[in-house]
Amino acid sequence: MREILTNIWKSPPVHSPPSSKLGFFFSDHHRWLLQHINRQVHNHADAEDTVADTFCQLLVARVDPDSIEQPRAYLSTIARRLVFDRHRRRKLELAYLERLSTLPEALAPSPEEQLQLIEALVAIDRAIDGLPLIVKTTFLYSQLDGLSYVAIAQKLGLSERTVSRYMKQALLQCYLCEVAP
Repeated sequence: MREILTNIWKSPPVHSPPSSKLGFFFSDHHRWLLQHINRQVHNHADAEDTVADTFCQLLVARVDPDSIEQPRAYLSTIARRLVFDRHRRRKLELAYLERLSTLPEALAPSPEEQLQLIEALVAIDRAIDGLPLIVKTTFLYSQLDGLSYVAIAQKLGLSERTVSRYMKQALLQCYLCEVAP
């Protein structure tokens, strides 16, 4: 991945002079960011992936490197968020696989289905991120466990009206996440 990014950023600019700026920015900060992230994650492969993803985000966002006043702080903030996302995804995967291991083998999904389910769980997690825990719990009981609003209300000690309000809030959040660019 590093080689691809290096080639993209160091290739002569076709239409966009800022790409050469990104090449220099990459050269100036790549080694530092890799060492910084490696100290946090203690896994060189994960650190390399995180650094590559960090610079990819800069490339996609078309950020002018000259506009970044504190490059190391800027890069570490992006990388920290990526590390957190990767950690959260792994926790979700482990929880899913743990629950999956309790199923009889005949009911277990294929590896392809498992991957699709994990990706769906991660997408749901991203969509409802930022909602209060009780709203997330209500949504997950409804959508993943298939509980009725009455059952959720009893389980959480809420009124049906509150469960309905929480579901509207979570569904709106999912919709807004879907239509966001």
